[in-house]
Formats: sequence, structure tokens, C-alpha cells
Amino acid sequence: MTKVTALWRHPIKSHGREALTRVTLTQGRSMPYDRLWAIAHDAAKADGSEWVACQNFSRGSKSPALMAINATLDEAAETLTLTHPDRPDLTVQPDTQGAALLDWVRPLVDAARAQPAKVMRLDQRGYTDTPYASVSLCSQSSQSDLERLTAAPLQSERWRGNIWFEGSAPWEEFNWIGRELRLGTTRLRVEEPIQRCMATTANPHTGVRDVDTLKALNMLGHQNFGIYATVIETGDVALGDQLELI
Repeated sequence: MTKVTALWRHPIKSHGREALTRVTLTQGRSMPYDRLWAIAHDAAKADGSEWVACQNFSRGSKSPALMAINATLDEAAETLTLTHPDRPDLTVQPDTQGAALLDWVRPLVDAARAQPAKVMRLDQRGYTDTPYASVSLCSQSSQSDLERLTAAPLQSERWRGNIWFEGSAPWEEFNWIGRELRLGTTRLRVEEPIQRCMATTANPHTGVRDVDTLKALNMLGHQNFGIYATVIETGDVALGDQLELI
């Protein structure tokens, strides 16, 4: 049986993650509060009014230290508590305390890269890595197979996936493109594989690049890990729920 093993959201794109035990997914939207905010850099061509590509934002592919941020969200107050091994803890409301957030994250950004300049918010769908509102799914067995190739442990946080599952064969998820999945009481349609970047080479506990994940993926003839899906029926997903191909 294929079942859900982990649920993650990333309230600020590329700036921390939070583990969940259950979540309600809504038709046509991404995971609630996932990538709701993003930090645009000083070379961005974006005003915050609409979705734009990840190149406009500070992110782990360019500044690996960002990968070691953890986040805890108070939904009622929409405040975030951010932690990092090299920074003091910060509790901040991104919409009203953007300057404090930028000051906190600036030392984690590579000085040779474009610098954090503005906090942006995009309701309903967030700043996902896709031009459509998506949810990402990752396979535990595919990660285990990749660990065989890297000869190193791979923490699931480095992939920044929303939903993790176990019980399928390694890389079987790529055969699900175009198929529908029943997951808890929700239904998803698998859209495409996720092509990976340098962010995945950084250790999510230290923010230091330590494993060449891209070289290992290229040994398999591609640079993909995980799949993107869209929510086509509103419902709930919890740890331990069954994943079923329809």
C-alpha cells in the first residue's frame, strides 16, 4: 500500500519549511500558506501583483545557506518564527515587518548575488515554481535509490516537497504523468516531473553544499525528482492516508 509519510509547507519561498500532520487542499489552489510569501531581490522584474518565475527571488540555488531555515507559522496572526543555525531566532509578520525580515535574511544571502529587496505576497496560489497552482509529491523509495548512487544520506527537506509517500517502486511516479490520484479525501492530477536545481545540493541542516544530487540524477538520464500535481477535488490529507491511482 502506498501511503503519505510527511507533509510540508514553505510559508516563504526558499526561506524555511514546516512539518504538518494534516492539511485541507482546495481545488485549483496550492497547499495553504505554501510559498504565500517570497523575497524579491534588487534585480527582480516583479511588482507582487501576479505570479513570476523563481529567478526574481532570493533562493537556495544561489545562496545555499537559505536551505537551513526552519519556519513555524501562527496562522491566526500570520506571524512566522524563523530559525537558522547561524542566526538568532526571529518572529515576524511578513506583511507589516518586511524590513526586519530582510535584515534577518540578508547575512544568509551570497554577497555576490542580487540582494533581498522586498517581501511579496500572492494569495490563493502562492509563488510556486510552476506557472499554475501546484502541489509537489516526492517518493521515499526514489530518494532511497538516489542515496545508493550518491553513497550519502539525503534529507527529505532538501527537495522542498509538499507531500511524501512510500510504498511504490523507485521512480514509478514518473509513470503517473497525466493520471489522477486519490489522496485522503482529495483528488489530484499529476502534471509533470520536477526538474531540480542546485538548491538540492545543500544540506538542510547546515546550509552547506555537501552532496552532488544533480550528478547522481544525471546518472539516471534526467535531472528530475518528484512530480507536480494540481488539486482537482477539495479534500483533506493526513499522515498515513493511502495514495491510490484512479
